[in-house]
Amino acid sequence: MPPTSPTNLTNLSKQHPAVYEQLSAFSAAAEEAAADAGIGAKLVELIKIRVSQLNGCAFCTRLHSRDAVKLGETNDRLAVLPAWWESQYFSDIEAAALGLAEEVTRLSVPQRTEWDTGALNPAQISAVSWLALVMGAWNRVAIRSGYRVAP
Repeated sequence: MPPTSPTNLTNLSKQHPAVYEQLSAFSAAAEEAAADAGIGAKLVELIKIRVSQLNGCAFCTRLHSRDAVKLGETNDRLAVLPAWWESQYFSDIEAAALGLAEEVTRLSVPQRTEWDTGALNPAQISAVSWLALVMGAWNRVAIRSGYRVAP
């Protein structure tokens, strides 16, 4: 059974819009760094989706899944994303980026090296890390603000 929703949720963007705008600027900078590092828009969305899945953010998972589909992402790849490492759907770069994003999201001590296959260069490692960090912040805003997802 899913946890019950707290009754004391506050829309963070409405309470402190200036802070929300700064997070938006941070997000844009992370996406720009990703583009500069050669990380394509579809992979950016996959990273956002996977981080959102790990953080349990239905709002962001749905939002970025829809964005990924608009960019040409397939339903098959989205369906296996929670177990991406068991599939053959993802390229070496995608697998490395997803593994790194999971490591950053889970706040593990950087001991896991499954993602570190050499597929990502230092700029890409940094960009994926920033994308995961900013997506985690967005997940927390959505969850704490009580953004609900309905059909």
